Amino acid sequence: MNYKDEFEKENEKNLQNTSDEISDVYDNKPEGKEPETQYVEETVLTDNEPVGRSEELEAEKNKEEIVNEQPTKRVEFKNNTKKKRRKVKGFASMVAAGMVGSVLTLTVLPYTNYLDNFQQADEKQTLGITQQNANSEVNTVTAQPTSEKSSSSIADTVEQLSKTIVGIVNYQQRQSQGFYGSSSSQNVESGTGSGVIFQKNNDTAYIVTNNHVVEGATKLEVSLYNGEKVSAEIVGTDALTDLAVLKIDSKHVEAIAQFGDSSTLRPGDQVYAIGNPLGLDFARTVTEGIVSAINRSIAVSTSAGNWETNVIQTDAAINPGNSGGALINPEGLVIGINSLKISESGVEGLGFAIPSNDLLPIVNELIENGKVERPYLGVGLADLTEVPQLYWENLPENVKEGVMITAVEPNSAAANGGLEAQDVIVTMNGTKIANSSELRKFLYSDVNIGDEVKFEVYRDGKLITVNVKLAK
Repeated sequence: MNYKDEFEKENEKNLQNTSDEISDVYDNKPEGKEPETQYVEETVLTDNEPVGRSEELEAEKNKEEIVNEQPTKRVEFKNNTKKKRRKVKGFASMVAAGMVGSVLTLTVLPYTNYLDNFQQADEKQTLGITQQNANSEVNTVTAQPTSEKSSSSIADTVEQLSKTIVGIVNYQQRQSQGFYGSSSSQNVESGTGSGVIFQKNNDTAYIVTNNHVVEGATKLEVSLYNGEKVSAEIVGTDALTDLAVLKIDSKHVEAIAQFGDSSTLRPGDQVYAIGNPLGLDFARTVTEGIVSAINRSIAVSTSAGNWETNVIQTDAAINPGNSGGALINPEGLVIGINSLKISESGVEGLGFAIPSNDLLPIVNELIENGKVERPYLGVGLADLTEVPQLYWENLPENVKEGVMITAVEPNSAAANGGLEAQDVIVTMNGTKIANSSELRKFLYSDVNIGDEVKFEVYRDGKLITVNVKLAK
């Protein structure tokens, strides 16, 4: 075989290999996008322009010279061209695929229900509130079950729930002296607090707050989330539990809050307090914290007497003006009403809220009756430790605690049962009574109107039993 034949055979082999490689590159192209024959010919012939059949003889005469002078150049150029073609090919494929995908998306999307589903899913993320309620009857307020996780952003939750948080301004009548001894009275702002809109029926919307926020008011003004101010009326109050229910015209209300089950709370659970600390200038302030403890018992002094209040302890910042505001979980459910804090020097992070499960029965009764009906004993009370020892020196030495009756109302349950002034109560139905707070707690929590209670009392130094039938 001469050198020319050997060259032609080698050239055919190179042509076949190049064709195979280019075919491999285009195997990934979509159907109908096969490369043109001209692309292959340009790659193979490298430096030379494509030729026709009339010039084949002249080309063959120069083959030997081409091989002798630059055989390496031909191979290297072919490989570089192939790499460049592949790079261009990959980039072009990527751009084409992106353009096709965008066109398909823009073309198909308007004919699907994707946008509707997306909007519905977004609306379902609104947790802890209920939109306008058109029920014609007053509903019993209940606690909603809570879950451990919430899929929505806390910012979204707070934004929605803030529509249910109001500011409450307490106006009280004050006398003022004018010139020449004249006097006049006017309503003067006495204090501010917070409240939560929790129910809407027909023309009335109901707000829960603390009793001490509205106590003594001659006029109440409610400030809504949009800055609108409306007059409010008291539906009912309960001083012992420090709760009150107000009502406003429902046309001003867009959303209502829902209560969660406070019995599921554990120390360490995340909570948020929403209210108006230091007045309406800081309306709907949000503070974050955790449940520090549950079932705390805090002694409070109310206008109805001393009381042991069961509360949730939290380190979420609660300040004057936060009273009556919401303590919520990450789902946006109200699990407590912020009520008080310990503000002694050097004390931080000790705030307290009335649990939702404790306040709901009171709230429902206030809406139904305007007040909370409890058993009424009809006596004045004083803790034994606060009474001068002169009045109980005839008691046995082992009696150090109890409640002394200071007065008995005529025709009351106590008078009809036989209780007398200076009797010292030590047990009720066998339960030890150490002070007046424990007596009220037992009377209002463990027995009902119409029940007969067995009192053990010391009278003139002797222990006796007195049975009293409780009345309203």
